[in-house]
Amino acid sequence: MSKDRTIDYVELPGRDMAAMKAFYGETFGWEFVDYGPAYAAFDAAQAGVDGGFDIDGKELSGPLVVLYADDLEGMLAAVEAAGGTVIKPIFSFPGGRRFHFTDPAGNVLAVWTKA
Repeated sequence: MSKDRTIDYVELPGRDMAAMKAFYGETFGWEFVDYGPAYAAFDAAQAGVDGGFDIDGKELSGPLVVLYADDLEGMLAAVEAAGGTVIKPIFSFPGGRRFHFTDPAGNVLAVWTKA
C-alpha cells in the first residue's frame, strides 16, 4: 500500500520537553527518540501514528497534521491550485523535505517527502 497523499505524522507543540515526555510516557507508555533538545519523536507502534514533540519556542497553535507525498513539488502545486496557501516554502530537515500550508478554513498542515 502506498502512503502517498495520506496522513503520516502528527507534531504536538509544547514548551517543556521533560514534562511532555513524562506525561505521555507515564500515561500511555510511549518511548521517545531525541533529535536535539527541541524535538523528540514517538512511533506508531505505541501511539497509533508516527509523530513528535516540537518544543521550539514558537506560539502554540495546536497539533500539526503532516501528510506524505511522493512528489513534493507536485503536491505544493496541487495545494495552491485547490485554494490552499503555502505559509512555509519547501525546506529540508534530517531525513526529508516539507512545506506548510493553510487550507481554506485556516487549518495549518504540512506535507513531507523522504530525502
